[in-house]
Amino acid sequence: MLNIILLGLPGAGKGTASAPIIDKYHVAHISTGDMFREAMAEETPVGLEAKKYMDAGDLVPDEVTAKLVEERLQKSDVLNGFILDGFPRTTVQAELLDQITERLNKPLSKVISIDVPEDILVERLSARYICKNCGATYNKISNPTKVAGVCDRCGGKEFYQREDDKPEVVKNRLKVNKEMNTPLIDFYDAKGLLTHVNGNQAPEKVFADIEAALAD
Repeated sequence: MLNIILLGLPGAGKGTASAPIIDKYHVAHISTGDMFREAMAEETPVGLEAKKYMDAGDLVPDEVTAKLVEERLQKSDVLNGFILDGFPRTTVQAELLDQITERLNKPLSKVISIDVPEDILVERLSARYICKNCGATYNKISNPTKVAGVCDRCGGKEFYQREDDKPEVVKNRLKVNKEMNTPLIDFYDAKGLLTHVNGNQAPEKVFADIEAALAD
């Protein structure tokens, strides 16, 4: 059984790294967003409890989120293991997760931190631009228009950038996330579970490094 947590700042490529792990090891990908939506749709007691907070515009307390995680980790698709994405976000949540994995006898195998220099992350995250006419989304680095300055879909020539994709906003978002991430990295490092992987390389090389870490 392979139970892992992927850590990394926005834009580090956690989603890209998850796909080949799921394919090779047949583990369940558990993201907190999906988990909340499923529990509310199924109207489980914990899902309904979480919905009360969300409907009121309040943050869902750690204990409720932890109950949701525990409920999710008992589903049949977790037999081979799991990748947790978006939980834990704090050391309090990490301690709650320790209690959950102990109760369910599903200890963590590895915590992988995908590391990318901040200037590269700013470049990646602020490279998105949108066609003013039809709303098609492009990325200067990974998905540019076929003809420079011309929308592939509608031929429009005017583009704009969303406020939260602008470099100064991206820098602030990274700063906030780094402040949250650092104590978690220290927490799992102290437990001997942490492995750092260089995320500033081709996706297949990132996966090869993750494979090596999981074989350790």
